[in-house]
Amino acid sequence: MPFIHGGAELLVELLKDNFVRRGYKTDIVALPFRWFPKSNVLKDALLWRFLDLWDDAGKEINLVIATKFPSYLIRHPNKVVWLFHQHREAYDVFGTKLSSLNNSPEDITLRDAIVELDNITLREARRLFSGSKTVAGRLKKYNGLDAKTLYPLPRLKDEFRLEEYGDFILYAGRLDWVKRGDLLIEAMRYVRSPVRALIAGSGPFRPHLEYLIEKYGLKDRVKLLGFVPDSQLIHLYASSLAVFFAPIGEDFGYITIEAFLSKKPVLTAPDSGGVLEFVEDGKTGFIIPPSPELFAEKMDLLYEKRKLAKELGEEGYRRVKDLSWDYVIDHLTEILREG
Repeated sequence: MPFIHGGAELLVELLKDNFVRRGYKTDIVALPFRWFPKSNVLKDALLWRFLDLWDDAGKEINLVIATKFPSYLIRHPNKVVWLFHQHREAYDVFGTKLSSLNNSPEDITLRDAIVELDNITLREARRLFSGSKTVAGRLKKYNGLDAKTLYPLPRLKDEFRLEEYGDFILYAGRLDWVKRGDLLIEAMRYVRSPVRALIAGSGPFRPHLEYLIEKYGLKDRVKLLGFVPDSQLIHLYASSLAVFFAPIGEDFGYITIEAFLSKKPVLTAPDSGGVLEFVEDGKTGFIIPPSPELFAEKMDLLYEKRKLAKELGEEGYRRVKDLSWDYVIDHLTEILREG
């Protein structure tokens, strides 16, 4: 999407880097996709259908990997899909405030066209993978397709470390209302311990978070750090007490993996999507109904019982430490070894 460089774009760049590391000549192909006005959705999607990536100046391009709507509309004899997400406005969030599509006849027609395109073009793939079980579950529910899950890894995988179990809860990511940073701030109204909250990142929800901090007199307890460089981000994870990550219906979310690589427990919610594929309540963190009071209770518990935070964090680390990019690359390229 023009002028947006988010998680999906970073993941594609990581994928390219790891292909190159393995000796493959690899490049990234991107086309602009605009969802507003709604008439652009199909027009921009169909650009992929007419894009020819079969060869480059007479040299065969022998593998194309599509990652999200609408890139998997492309035609290629060796098309592999590693699905990060479909156009969710036509699926699980259709008709909600997360979608620009509603139950008008025009929007229903557009939704049906998107679903039909997905049904046709995803079935063309020689291999179909997903970035999380949550994404695979949606694909099965709405399109009747099965996908094997390949988990991506964070860009700084080998740099995350443990320093201490400090006195603050960390959130690091985009400031958007679906990430529920306001829930963390609201929870700080009810904590009994001296625990603090540090929020690293930028986004359109920052003014509202600033308003809540001012409204509740939390300037000494909650800090908005803005964008932080990699070295500071690593240190924040390493020295935090725990990590807050309770988005609404997240496809995957690097934050969970980053927290566990830093041996920190994660506080999340029952409706947080892909986060729940790693967070097990009472084992690697806590799954808490999205109530500020209930989140505050768990934050106080971890502050008062650092040994518990350590146990949860270490179990989280055990569950992610063996994830590897080589495993991902081997599966994405397996059709090339079939001849």
